[in-house]
Amino acid sequence: MTNQNRIVLVTGATGNVGSEIVKQLASSVSSNVQTDIRAAVHSQNNVDKLPQYAKNVEIVTMDYNKPETVAAALHNVSTLYLLTLPSLRMADTSLKVISEAKKHGVEYIVKQSVFGADAEPGILIGRLHRQEEKIIEESGIAYTFIRPSAFMQNLVNYFGYTIRTQNAIFLPAGEGKVSFVDARDVAAVAAKLLIRANGTRYDNRAIVGTGSEALSYGQCAEVISKQTGRKIAYIDITEEDARKGMKAMGTEDWLVEAILEEFHQTKLGNRSKTSNTVEEILGRKPNSFGSFVKDYVNSFN
Repeated sequence: MTNQNRIVLVTGATGNVGSEIVKQLASSVSSNVQTDIRAAVHSQNNVDKLPQYAKNVEIVTMDYNKPETVAAALHNVSTLYLLTLPSLRMADTSLKVISEAKKHGVEYIVKQSVFGADAEPGILIGRLHRQEEKIIEESGIAYTFIRPSAFMQNLVNYFGYTIRTQNAIFLPAGEGKVSFVDARDVAAVAAKLLIRANGTRYDNRAIVGTGSEALSYGQCAEVISKQTGRKIAYIDITEEDARKGMKAMGTEDWLVEAILEEFHQTKLGNRSKTSNTVEEILGRKPNSFGSFVKDYVNSFN
């Protein structure tokens, strides 16, 4: 690492979005963009999850519950990609991180928020993220909030098991449509912002990241069926059945109710809005759901 270069710290570096940001920033560095990359992982046990392209990336352990690791990770950092996991104490976590970021002279923060964080009164997950956003706004550090719609990758990460084993998606979402976005597109947007490729055009703004179309889960099942050559069904289950299923998997009670709130918003049609942000920043159309399924088809088989 060279002290002359800007250091970008990516938190959540082994996640869907974080790992892709690291990948794209690593590519930028090889293209002589004067940026050093620091990838924060919760534990050194997670280092192996970072692909081999990350050899020119500095990997640090950053545990939000251990202030000394937060301070060390933020040393000499100019730009921060902030991701916090769902928790009732998200605001407390952000307050500590942002306070430390100010001490270390961080100049710009890109925060991964959620679709509808600005809704009033909104739902619990949105309110928790909005609390974090306000902490950043009040810090005086320049920021951009990315508020992505539901990730296409959710179909693999959360529903892939029943798709593979039961040929079905079980959800209480009715026929509501969602403007699904590819996590890789969100990462590409974030990477552009983090290296300041757009100058200050998006500073102190919230941007909504979606795909170019809204699909119901029934329509998603049809696309997956076509790509896999198997008949995949969408089963619209009751909220109570969904609640029982999540509790059986050990999901915390508050999170169960928060997830059900989100699916209720989907059922009401409040997750179907699309934006042109991805195309505006990347200069291309967002990845389509069909393209996503083609890329991930082995995960559904």
